[in-house]
Amino acid sequence: MHSSLSQGEIRYRAFDELEGIEVAWNQVKVADLLRNSVDLERLYSEVHLLKTLKHKNIIKFYNSWVDTKNENINFITEIFTSGTLRQYRKKHKHVDIRALKKWSRQILEGLLYLHSHDPPVIHRDLKCDNIFVNGNQGEVKIGDLGLAAILQQARAAHSVIGTPEFMAPELYEEEYNELVDIYAFGMCLLELVTFEYPYVECSNAAQIYKKVTSGIKPASLAKVQDQSVKAFIQKCIASVADRLSARELLIDPFLRSDEESESVAHGIQSNATHLSGTFTDLLI
Repeated sequence: MHSSLSQGEIRYRAFDELEGIEVAWNQVKVADLLRNSVDLERLYSEVHLLKTLKHKNIIKFYNSWVDTKNENINFITEIFTSGTLRQYRKKHKHVDIRALKKWSRQILEGLLYLHSHDPPVIHRDLKCDNIFVNGNQGEVKIGDLGLAAILQQARAAHSVIGTPEFMAPELYEEEYNELVDIYAFGMCLLELVTFEYPYVECSNAAQIYKKVTSGIKPASLAKVQDQSVKAFIQKCIASVADRLSARELLIDPFLRSDEESESVAHGIQSNATHLSGTFTDLLI
């Protein structure tokens, strides 16, 4: 085991000597679950589900085990050396609008795969910090899948697991469905466009909670000048009754028009032309 990849107890960089590859070694404390056979069985079911998930936009899950002595669950996943989408976006300030759409399609395709299960697999804590990037190929994958569900079980039943800035209003009420992931995706998109964490104007989680549950959108939404981008984000963060599914968003004109013209545009546009339409042009 090598240096930690993130703060806290959940992820380390490791080397798989058998396969000869670097991997991410994740640990979650589950002391309470180990004392309850019903919760422990549910935990095993959750981990088993993670092993069965196979999709090009979902982080590969290699192995897992429960360490009863140290009261934690360990699972091994693939590692992306370009880091998270948030880190990648901070490093690359000027990216073509088509890259935004390409990333969006990949994330939505991953969510569609998860949500198409019966019952739907819900991430619960989607954000740019757990979407990972392969910079060489422009590939993005959803990671940390299952951590929110496992942590939810490991804590008091009334606790809410997630990141306040990305949590849909209904998630606070604990009566929700897979559309909470679409809301979180919309907030990810808003962050990518504005370079701001949603609700940066709030100084604590309580203020965010009050705004979210009152239907007040992040102040950064007003900074998005491109109306097509803004409208697409609004479709994602609308009230749950009006929010579109991953399947519906994938055929939205905002994504489809670009996808259909991409092959033609790629053949006729010069490198100089590619520098236009960057994310910075979307802001006031």
